[in-house]
Amino acid sequence: MITKTVNNVTEALDGVKDGMTLMLGGFGLCGIPENSISELSKRNVKNLTCISNNAGVDDFGLGVLLKKNQIKKMISSYVGENAEFERQMLSGELEVDLVPQGTLAERCRAAQNGIPAFFTPAGYGTEVAEGKEVRDFDGKLHILEEAFKADFAFVKAWKGDTAGNLIFKGTARNFNAVMSGAAKITVAEVEELVEPGELDPNSVHIPGVFVQRVYQGDNYEKRIEQRTVRES
Repeated sequence: MITKTVNNVTEALDGVKDGMTLMLGGFGLCGIPENSISELSKRNVKNLTCISNNAGVDDFGLGVLLKKNQIKKMISSYVGENAEFERQMLSGELEVDLVPQGTLAERCRAAQNGIPAFFTPAGYGTEVAEGKEVRDFDGKLHILEEAFKADFAFVKAWKGDTAGNLIFKGTARNFNAVMSGAAKITVAEVEELVEPGELDPNSVHIPGVFVQRVYQGDNYEKRIEQRTVRES
C-alpha cells in the first residue's frame, strides 16, 4: 500500500511559491483547511490566486491571508462575511472574479475529471458571460466555462487513512470533495488519521488516487459565522 502521509504541515506545503494558484475547500468556516492556511500565512507567500467559495471572515480562514495582502486574486462566489475582502475589492486592491456557486463547483469537478470545459446556462445575459462563447441547446442559450487550472488544492477531511482515502462530515463535504484531485497536487489535512483498512469502504467519499499528501491536523476551532439564538 502506497502511503501518502507527510509528517506535518510544513512538509505538506513543500513547493508552494509566490504567484501560484491555490484551491481551498470548505463552505463558510466549515471544513476549511485551517492548518494549511496558517502555514501559508507563516510562509508569507505573495501574489496568490485563491479559488474558494468564500474568503472566511476578517480574522479567520482566508481572511488571515487577505489582511497580510498575500492574495492577488480571489475566484469565489460569496463575499458577504468578510469586510476586508469587500474593502479590497471596492478599492481595486484585490482582483475578484465572482462565479455562480454551481459553476464554481462544476469548474472544480471538471478539472478533477479531466474535462477541459463545459456549457452552462448559469450567468447567461449577465456580466459573467462577457467574452465567453455562447451556444444554443434545445432553444436555451448556454455559455462556455473552462475547468480551473491550479497548482495546489488544500482540503480538510474528518477522517482519512495513510493511503489518502478521505471521509468528509456534513457541510464540510461542500467543495472539499470536488477540489480533491482538481489541482496538480492535492494536500489533505484530517482530524483523524488511521491506517488502511480502518475506514469503511462504503463511507469513503474520495479515494486516495486523488490525493498526493495527507497529514494529521490539530487545534481546529470550528467557529460559527453568524451565531443566532432563539428569542425568549
